[in-house]
Amino acid sequence: MYPFLRSILFLQDPEKVHYFSMRLLKSLCNIGFIRKLITTIYTPKNIPVTVFGLPFKNIVGLAAGFDKNALYLREFETLGFSHIEIGTVTPIAQAGNDKPRLFRLPNDRALINRMGFNNDGAEVIALRLKFWKSKNSKLIIGGNIGKNKLTPNEDAWMDYEKCFLALHPFVDYFVVNVSSPNTPGLRALQEKNSLLQIFTVLQNHNSKLESPKPLLLKIAPDLSLEQLDDVITLALEIKLDGLVACNTTLDRTALTGKSKEISDISGMGGLSGYPVKDKSTEIISYIFKKTNGIIPIIGSGGIFTAKDAKEKLDAGATLLQVWTGFVYEGPGIVKKICSSLYRGASGRW
Repeated sequence: MYPFLRSILFLQDPEKVHYFSMRLLKSLCNIGFIRKLITTIYTPKNIPVTVFGLPFKNIVGLAAGFDKNALYLREFETLGFSHIEIGTVTPIAQAGNDKPRLFRLPNDRALINRMGFNNDGAEVIALRLKFWKSKNSKLIIGGNIGKNKLTPNEDAWMDYEKCFLALHPFVDYFVVNVSSPNTPGLRALQEKNSLLQIFTVLQNHNSKLESPKPLLLKIAPDLSLEQLDDVITLALEIKLDGLVACNTTLDRTALTGKSKEISDISGMGGLSGYPVKDKSTEIISYIFKKTNGIIPIIGSGGIFTAKDAKEKLDAGATLLQVWTGFVYEGPGIVKKICSSLYRGASGRW
């Protein structure tokens, strides 16, 4: 059913289709019996896992960028996701980059996006999360935070601080995003000294607040081994709660045929989907081995099937996040992955 629906949706502009699909899902979930039916069809059996002290009902979550503004939390919970990473959130609302800024590469089962942190701003999103928190849902919410486009890098720590303080009462964990390729100069913040400045500020606040929240870092797949080693060293030194590997890539060498033409038209932007799958898995494995597995890793990048998910888990990932795979595989992706990975009555993956 979904492949037929996808063939129709893929005839339309990707960004417009995204918002149309989400509004349609929201409308359906407003009808009680339809919401229950969707839940019954798409929610997998709970297979709990505890990571950085939080109880996840399964290992599959939705990566940041799909629900930037915390508008569709109920809908994604209905589809069986154990966690949703909202954002990337910036202190001040911003429109993002010029359109078109989202491109499909169906021959390579990939996407290119250059959205540019378009979001409603920390205060507005915090109010939505406050309302959601009153519902006592078991859905885990991650807050993916970044800096505004016009904020100079030397002041970036202040943007992360503002987002952290605004969202802290309403999210379960934080992810510092310094790895998006769509905000000029942002990836320079992946250098050790810049990261140390940001996390020192956040950890100082975190230690003084009533309920400290896990702090994670999302990294790019384009880091050199030297840069990756610096990130690992820092993560161990300051006792980060986890890493998200990986964000989108600037590397287009894996693209084939028609995808190369689309890539040339799209210009700059982050590539996601199958072309980044192997690189993401390699980085997860490298981090896991270098840290002896003591830092939890959320694996992201090219997860479409249970086989892809198992590769990430075998490499050392503890949790998984999908984005492009969700676009191509549809609403059943969580149940398909969880049902295939579950190993009998022992409750182990």
